[in-house]
Amino acid sequence: MTRFRLTVEFDGGPFMGWQRQAHGPSVQQSIEEAVEAITGEKAVLHAAGRTDAGVHALAMAAHVDVEKAITPFRLAEGLNARLRPLPVSVLKAEPVADDWHARFSCIGRRYVYRIVNRRAPLTLDVGRAWQVGVPLDAEAMDEAAKRLIGRHDFTTFRSAHCQAESPVKTLDRLDVRREGERVLIFADARSFLHHQVR
Repeated sequence: MTRFRLTVEFDGGPFMGWQRQAHGPSVQQSIEEAVEAITGEKAVLHAAGRTDAGVHALAMAAHVDVEKAITPFRLAEGLNARLRPLPVSVLKAEPVADDWHARFSCIGRRYVYRIVNRRAPLTLDVGRAWQVGVPLDAEAMDEAAKRLIGRHDFTTFRSAHCQAESPVKTLDRLDVRREGERVLIFADARSFLHHQVR
């Protein structure tokens, strides 16, 4: 058996989120079905996190165990061929130690939020950015965000359905910066509570 780490990019628009759902398509289900088609084996995919419906990923870490002898290149190529035309791409497949786990071995997670700060309607960024038509003060937003950095009780920032044992988390980075008409928000932490960075 070989454990493969997969680096996955996806557009979350057509999915009910990462995790397999009874009521609609998920990224996890799509990749598991592709692995099963290639290997003939039942596949269970684990990820660094579980994105919600409509959330995109640039480099989500996941892992899957495969009994069949297959090279990382052929696994990635095969998965990408099977995943077409879905907006999911396996950027890389690489063998890892049997005790490596996408969720528990992950040393950090990053969320990037994009705001287009203009009155004209979005065209190319529809579904990938928020539009705010009134001028935003990115410097003031960044100054306020700095107060949330560090170890805090984030009870008021989590979902009522959050299953984490403790609401205390350490936020390593929360930056707001302007790039022309775009305002970018970066949030980094080892882990986040459910809905903490919404």
